Amino acid sequence: MRLRLPAERPTEPPTGYKIAHPVLSQDGARAGFTGVSLGGALPYGVLDDASCVYGLRHRPPARLCDCGFHCVHEREAAEALLCTAEHRAAVLLEVSVLGAYIRFERGFRYARQRVRTATVGPCACGGPAVALADAGWGRPGWRGLAAACGGCARARTSVSLAGFARLAGAGLRVAAGAAGAVAAEPVPVPGEGFGVPELVAEAALLQARLDWFQSQLARLGERGEPG
Repeated sequence: MRLRLPAERPTEPPTGYKIAHPVLSQDGARAGFTGVSLGGALPYGVLDDASCVYGLRHRPPARLCDCGFHCVHEREAAEALLCTAEHRAAVLLEVSVLGAYIRFERGFRYARQRVRTATVGPCACGGPAVALADAGWGRPGWRGLAAACGGCARARTSVSLAGFARLAGAGLRVAAGAAGAVAAEPVPVPGEGFGVPELVAEAALLQARLDWFQSQLARLGERGEPG
């Protein structure tokens, strides 16, 4: 006789935490995320359904398979994953666990999710992030992104944090963590319109790009002058 755990019927969707890489579609019209391990080749949207990474025709999360979205119960456990070298460029996600799920000691494996917030760490140079810029890798049709300050983003394909939230849609909130650490409380980004923090970030990114273009024009002018 095999014992089964009682079925859970929560009044609200459970909350979980995970890390992922932000991605931008080739045409720049859509934004999403891709996982850091199993299923990392399949980008997903803010509100999305899981599919079996092995191509099997069953509905995730199947008990005899590893398919489905994965997350952990505790925010600290997800933050700890950001300390490893291969995950330094990932962002921290807070998600709502939707649909069928299997509960484990440390987290969930589940069928459907909504990404509520994405907390972006500092730029690789240590400065606070104002944008997500081309990270130098990607998936077919998708460009991988990483946190960037205004100076580091100026010569790369990039999108502001508020711009990424708009492209991702579905009420996603994006926040910049403190330089050197992930912020404890993300700052909401409205689905429509800009607040003061978003306008400041947009202005910093535009100014950095303007400075870069001016420096390039100055160099061209110097080369064109007679010796």
